[in-house]
Amino acid sequence: MNGFLYIDKPSGLTSRDVVNQLCKIYGVRKVGHTGTLDPLATGVLVVAFGRGTKLIEEVTATQKVYQATVQLGKMTDTLDCTGNVIQESSFVTPSRSELEKVLASFQGPSFQEVPLYSAVRVEGRRLYDYARKKDSVTLPKRAIHIYEIHLLEVTKDTFSFQVRVSKGTYIRSLIRDIGTMLGIPCTMSSLVRMKQGNIALSDCVSLSDVTKATPLHSFDEVLAMYPSYTVSKADEKRVINGAKITNPSYTDKVRIYNMDHQLLALYQVDEHNTAYLKVAVLLKVD
Repeated sequence: MNGFLYIDKPSGLTSRDVVNQLCKIYGVRKVGHTGTLDPLATGVLVVAFGRGTKLIEEVTATQKVYQATVQLGKMTDTLDCTGNVIQESSFVTPSRSELEKVLASFQGPSFQEVPLYSAVRVEGRRLYDYARKKDSVTLPKRAIHIYEIHLLEVTKDTFSFQVRVSKGTYIRSLIRDIGTMLGIPCTMSSLVRMKQGNIALSDCVSLSDVTKATPLHSFDEVLAMYPSYTVSKADEKRVINGAKITNPSYTDKVRIYNMDHQLLALYQVDEHNTAYLKVAVLLKVD
């Protein structure tokens, strides 16, 4: 059983909870997700089965689009509405123009401090372990990129926005930093992942609707953003064995097909125009 399932993750479940339920539904064990969503969050969760798990890192690395709602005047220890309030103050609701200016200032590359309540490891321990035991720790910073960000709605004590980001971006941390720039404590009250790579929320199925008969999406669909290259019969065996091939005529990653239009592998192209196995061989004789 090989392929992908696009789930609209419900609020209240961890990403691992979703994977565990799907393991039971399909009666399989080799299953993994391609990018954690907090229990509070909903939206696109791409789940890999069988040889699809070879592509988890690749799919996780794709850009993501989120819609978030922000509560003004409060900050919690978890940076979302599930945590304990650690800062609270009165405020004047920012104007739409002020919010738009502040949001725009975050566009581009930057370094973001990760949240304390996260699974990031520092000296072999998860940060949330430091938080629960009240141990001191220096929060690491990670390089991120915010490609697009724009304001959606503004009310007296909330606002919402949509953002397209790189892998590793924490929207909770972004909201914390927006609040710092506004001079108002802020916390995330809702989050929806609208898109991951080329997979949109409209492509997803509700977890409650999944049955053993629900079909999986093919590797071709998940990797559709990459160009394709067809190899000869002689090179087909080389690809299946993970060998390099020359002159694929592309400059990044490329889908490798055989002459029967079967997807063999996802390869990386180097500066010498040689394709080498970096990602995964997908076609195997079972």
